[in-house]
Amino acid sequence: MDKEETTNDIEPQTEEQEQSVDPLKAEALMRQLESQQNLPMGIAGGAVAAIIGASIWAVVTVMTERQLGLMAIGVGLLVGYSVRITGKGISTNFGVVGVVFALLGCALGNLLSICGFVAIEESMSYFEVVTIVFTQPTVIIELMQIMFQPMDLLFYAIAGYEGYKFSFRKVTEEEFAKLN
Repeated sequence: MDKEETTNDIEPQTEEQEQSVDPLKAEALMRQLESQQNLPMGIAGGAVAAIIGASIWAVVTVMTERQLGLMAIGVGLLVGYSVRITGKGISTNFGVVGVVFALLGCALGNLLSICGFVAIEESMSYFEVVTIVFTQPTVIIELMQIMFQPMDLLFYAIAGYEGYKFSFRKVTEEEFAKLN
């Protein structure tokens, strides 16, 4: 090879290439992160967050007498971060848990709101209405169908997306720096 040919084949390294990741260290980090995952805790965290988010949703909706789409977004965020913190997951299962509980939290928030409005309208105890509704699955379906609005789908979709996106553990800069 002549000098000119060699020079043209060599390109200067970019900063990204200089900071390449050691594949063995990356594999070791992945094994470490996988060993720290806890799906049952992620499920528990998602369930608790969904119930808390739904309860807040119902209180705000009944107090303001308006169904606010932002409540669905809040439930998705709350569930996603709860799954992330409690489950420390990096696998797809944690995202699925986030989606499922975000959507369940939204549906429960709507249902608890309906119970609040019925309790006020019928001059009944809130817990009495909740007991009646939750012991009769057909009533739940009827109430959800009556109160359904097409816009709900948009906010449920956003909540599901957030539940998925925020459910995964993030690799810290400190952990990433160890890969070089």
